[in-house]
Amino acid sequence: MKLKSLKLVPLGICAGAIGLACLAQGLLGYFGGLQLFQRLEWITYDWRLRVANNYNPPVSDKLGFVFIDDDTIRLVKSGELNTNFAFGLQWPRHIYGQVVRELKAQGAKAVGLDIFFDELRPDHRPVLTPRGLARPDDLFAQSLKEAGNVVIGATKELTPAALFRTNAAALGDLSHERDSDGVLRRDRVFHDYRLWHRTIALEAALAGWDLANAVVHSNQIVFPKAKGGHVFLPINNDGYFDPSEVTGAKPAGGVVRLAKAFEKLRVWHLGIVLAAQDLGLDLDKALVELDKGRITLTGSNGLKRIIPVDRHGQFLIDWSLGLNDSRLTSEAFESVLSQSLRRPLGTNIPARFEGKLVVIGSTAAGNDLTDRGATPLAKDSFLTSDYWNVVSSILTGRFIQQSSLLTNLAIIFALGLGAGFASWRLPALWASLVVAVLVVLCVLLALFVFVRYRWLFPIVMPVGAALMTHFGLLIYQTFFEQNERRRIKTLFVKLVSPNIVDELLKTNTVSLVGARGQVTVFFADIRGFTEMTDRSHAQAEEYVREQNLGSAEAKLYFDQQAQVLLHTVNLYLGLIADVNKKHEGTLDKYLGDCVMAFWGAPIQNARHALACVRAAIDAQRAIDGLNHQRAAQNKIRQGENLRRTAKGLRPVGLLDLLSLGTGINTGDVTVGVMGSDAHGLNYTVFGRDVNLASRLEGHSGRGRIIISESTYLGLRKQAPTLASTCIPLPRPTLKGFGTAVTIYEVPWKPNATAPVELLSSTTLLTTIPKD
Repeated sequence: MKLKSLKLVPLGICAGAIGLACLAQGLLGYFGGLQLFQRLEWITYDWRLRVANNYNPPVSDKLGFVFIDDDTIRLVKSGELNTNFAFGLQWPRHIYGQVVRELKAQGAKAVGLDIFFDELRPDHRPVLTPRGLARPDDLFAQSLKEAGNVVIGATKELTPAALFRTNAAALGDLSHERDSDGVLRRDRVFHDYRLWHRTIALEAALAGWDLANAVVHSNQIVFPKAKGGHVFLPINNDGYFDPSEVTGAKPAGGVVRLAKAFEKLRVWHLGIVLAAQDLGLDLDKALVELDKGRITLTGSNGLKRIIPVDRHGQFLIDWSLGLNDSRLTSEAFESVLSQSLRRPLGTNIPARFEGKLVVIGSTAAGNDLTDRGATPLAKDSFLTSDYWNVVSSILTGRFIQQSSLLTNLAIIFALGLGAGFASWRLPALWASLVVAVLVVLCVLLALFVFVRYRWLFPIVMPVGAALMTHFGLLIYQTFFEQNERRRIKTLFVKLVSPNIVDELLKTNTVSLVGARGQVTVFFADIRGFTEMTDRSHAQAEEYVREQNLGSAEAKLYFDQQAQVLLHTVNLYLGLIADVNKKHEGTLDKYLGDCVMAFWGAPIQNARHALACVRAAIDAQRAIDGLNHQRAAQNKIRQGENLRRTAKGLRPVGLLDLLSLGTGINTGDVTVGVMGSDAHGLNYTVFGRDVNLASRLEGHSGRGRIIISESTYLGLRKQAPTLASTCIPLPRPTLKGFGTAVTIYEVPWKPNATAPVELLSSTTLLTTIPKD
């Protein structure tokens, strides 16, 4: 269960990283604590927009700009244009009227004024006209009415004076709402205004009422005051109030004349209003569906424009057209003013603004006419360009489309899953390279679809999911999986060859928790060890009696003999184990004087039957070689004993020569780790075919290798020559098996070597006694 739970950890890391990124993406814009990620996302957006502008995105050819710059202010102030036009910055309004009339004369389709006309200027001197003296404000209002195509700018705080508002074709909102980093990226499609009654507006200006944050209830309006506190103005159910409640003056004749406290007015973005003038879109019939992320504008000619918005009604500005772009028809304010003065004289004036949607605004430095700020394209820009870029988007139907939340989550999931798969399946260096490629591809794809289609999907959260998944899995593999690798190494380092251990640490497909698989099982028993042990104990007891040893001395002597016995059996068992590990077998366990091993697990080996048989042959030959060495040593000891006997000394015990019986079977077994971390673990196999190998070992006798029919068939496929040397034996009926079993003997003695007769020493096995 522990191994299985460890396998779930990477899935948990991957799911956690992707889940966190998805959650953050869903909360982006709702939760202030994620501002850092939003700022990073905006940085990627700005970069995409700057790159996109290098490819000259398509824009409308109907855009015009009349700019008021420093030269305009200087020329008007100096009076060089006309003796009647010698004014400072606060020009009389009839000058703007002159320019409006000239643009109308040139055939401009609509004119937008990025200038505030929030109050009348009775302080301006009357202007002499062919009809006599006239106030500049009246002349401007008349020009607006005659042109019939002028959109005058407004905000919630600064609405045009009623004289201008009623004579203009429409109002256009000039509000800018910058993002938290001070960059203008978005505008609202519209704002809902409250046009307050003049009595309330006047009192608010005098008493410091905050009209923008007034709260309207069914029976009263609550106005916050600049210096603290509130003012409560009673209204009826229809929104009417008593002006005397504000002024404190009693109505004449005692008759109360109620007035509407405010009028509701929806004011659309200046650029949208200008485009609607050209396309014939009916803004009053706009379908606003903020919950669906769109506002649909339709016209009488069946034309439709769908503006993608967020839940606040904001849309992204496509900053495609800069101030100095050659595709923008631009002319200085004073130039158009001069043309208006020369036109009555019969001068031929080129119609540069014919069919154009013209914005009049300021680019002068350091005056309150100019609106400047940061955009995605530059840290300091003239924000008048906002309006014609919005006009272009409406005219061309080309908007920046933000991908849906579901799409964003799918992108995060795909990139995070790809990074997780690579990080788990590949080595760290290759995984890092693959994740880097995935991140780069994601960024390039985001850039491509934005440049080509103006489709915007997030970069930060998908990349964040990929990196969190990747580094999370790397940390897991470094700090946690290393423990598992050490565990595997500790478990197998004494059971299999170092090569097998290395392969185990490389592979991800090894099952240690229990699996069914085909292996070849090897049992080898040291023959003669039991007889040697019994004989040693009997002779040791005889020696103790003869020498009349005390209990302490007897115990010491018995311990010495036990050590000699253990050394002997360990010598033989260790030799067999070394041979098995050399042939990359898995050493299962020692069963007394018996060795159990198997091939084919934990690392799969298609030739496991052949590997096992070859190991058995080499084990028999190694035991044979060891016996030859010990027989040679016995000859030396026999000569030494003759000399010791002549001196009256106790003879040295001869070395016992042991033999090996081997049983091998191939079959399907259950293989896995048995035990627990607390009480010890053993990687082992069990099943009927394991039992058969054990029975064959018991049947093998001394110095023989007995294999089952399934192992023999494996040899025929893998080593036909070796299989041809195998000798069929009579079919025995083994304990636990109801039918006779087909078996073979594998010859192992080299042809050049004569059979060695294994001697069984009857001499006491003991240490060399002291003289």
